[in-house]
Amino acid sequence: MLRTILSLIAACIFSVTSALAQNSQDEIVWVQLEAQPSLQDASDNLRGYAQRMADVNGFALGGGWYAIALGPYRREDAENVLRVYRSEGLIPIDSYLASAREYRSQFWPVGANLLTNPEGVLPGTTPEDQTNVVIVETETENAVPAPVPQAPDETVREARASEGRLTRAEKMKLQEWLKWAGYYDAAIDGSFGRGTRGSMSTWQSDNGFDVTGVLTTLQRETLRQQYFAVLEGMDLKLVTDLDAGIEMQVPLGVVAKSSTEYPFVRYEATGSTAAQVLMISQTGDQNTLFGLYDIMQTLEIVPLNGARERKSSSFMLTGDDGKIVSHTEVSLKDGQIKGFTLVWPARDEERRTRILGEMQSSFTRIDGILDPTAGSDVAQQIDLIAGLQIRQPKHSRSGFFIDRKGNVLTSAKAVRSCEKVTIEEDYDVNVAVVDDTLGVAILTPTTPLAPVDVATLRSGAPRIQSDIAVAGYSFQGALGAPTVTFGTLADVKGLRGERELARLALQVESGDWGGPVFDAGGAVFGMLLPRNTQAAQQLPADVNFAVNADALRTLLEQEGIRANLSNDEPTVAPEDLAKHASEITVLVSCW
Repeated sequence: MLRTILSLIAACIFSVTSALAQNSQDEIVWVQLEAQPSLQDASDNLRGYAQRMADVNGFALGGGWYAIALGPYRREDAENVLRVYRSEGLIPIDSYLASAREYRSQFWPVGANLLTNPEGVLPGTTPEDQTNVVIVETETENAVPAPVPQAPDETVREARASEGRLTRAEKMKLQEWLKWAGYYDAAIDGSFGRGTRGSMSTWQSDNGFDVTGVLTTLQRETLRQQYFAVLEGMDLKLVTDLDAGIEMQVPLGVVAKSSTEYPFVRYEATGSTAAQVLMISQTGDQNTLFGLYDIMQTLEIVPLNGARERKSSSFMLTGDDGKIVSHTEVSLKDGQIKGFTLVWPARDEERRTRILGEMQSSFTRIDGILDPTAGSDVAQQIDLIAGLQIRQPKHSRSGFFIDRKGNVLTSAKAVRSCEKVTIEEDYDVNVAVVDDTLGVAILTPTTPLAPVDVATLRSGAPRIQSDIAVAGYSFQGALGAPTVTFGTLADVKGLRGERELARLALQVESGDWGGPVFDAGGAVFGMLLPRNTQAAQQLPADVNFAVNADALRTLLEQEGIRANLSNDEPTVAPEDLAKHASEITVLVSCW
């Protein structure tokens, strides 16, 4: 009896084990190759894989991440695929098996939905060795597997009836979706004429449906899902802010409201997607609008490169620095200035433009305007405006006006590798001349300038050990005016006998580099050179050098620029020297 019972138990265990083994063997899995936080990057990499092998798919993971996977396969087949493709270097070494539960929706190939019925497309063979690896030979960059035919959910008559119940706005949405998918290029008018019917037929053919020119309810939903697949995880919600008097769609899946500080309501990133949204709301007139236009362009979130457009009652700003893309639009109506800013990571254009479009179409002015005292208790910082970081230059140095046309002398090092150079942070200049031998650059203003005063170059050198002064923006513009540092002339040549140099005995800051060096009478006898901080031999802090006035004058004459000249002048009081220095010394900023 006992032997019979044990036999039954053993048989049961064997049966269960066999069943589990069979279930495990029959389990449908995917070979995940990589995941990317950008839909653009995932799409680019995905097409590369598709040119080398079959069964390539793209899935949204949620949270702004996108996966590239091969499949579907039964587990045993997937393990063979993983082993062979790894050994041949066709897929990353860290590829692994993943279940369908890890994927939310499919974004590639367009129109495919293998998560619904993966068993229906299981391949019949798998690679066992190199000779069985499937290589897709194609010249088409966007080649995709043939879609799987699907049974219609409605007859043509039923589809026409359900279509007839659509509103005009819903029909326009269908046209927008078809246009986005690349099937429709006519007007979005809600009228289903020959062009719309033709685009529907082409879409049906490409997505494995019977070609009728009339979309069924299921097909319309499939098209809608394709359109919104890129927004998976963005959680676009209509947000109504009564304080700001603004209603619009906000991607709450990646940003959350962080603070309110006049005139901004700020939404900051909550995860790895470096997104930011601002609602802009304040009272004002055209002068206020134009002032906001100028202020916005000083912010870190509005990169320098991009289109700018200012009209009488509105403005638009875009910026792209390769890391972020920023879009701001603001308008003035009935004494109220309202608008928004969207900041999004670069190289994710499809998702960014789709979200921007949703924000633009949903933006609505409602009653209410932001209180000017909103956020007034927030700690203030000199480099912040309403809690937003002001754009900072790479570095700022000094220079000085050399003639009445606004030409400026500064150090060559100050303007090297700059996208843009400004003086006083407000005036754009061109780098007209760079003399690397002297270490001097000449800047010319892009718009006419009228300096209060200009430098007078000394002819010859002052006496050794005489008093000198250097004017410069020691703290790179933080004080708003140049600082005058006093010292003595140590020698009229360099340490190695360089005749174009003068050696100075005084301590300066990096912001002073490029500034004018004055004699006791207020004439400029040189330009302060940068210290060589990379040299193996570091000189004492109070040893500095300047290009002398004779070398500067020769360079200027070669470029057709006439400078004022001076011989020995009577000694001027320090306060008079400081006033003269502040009138000719300028802040040179590299952006």
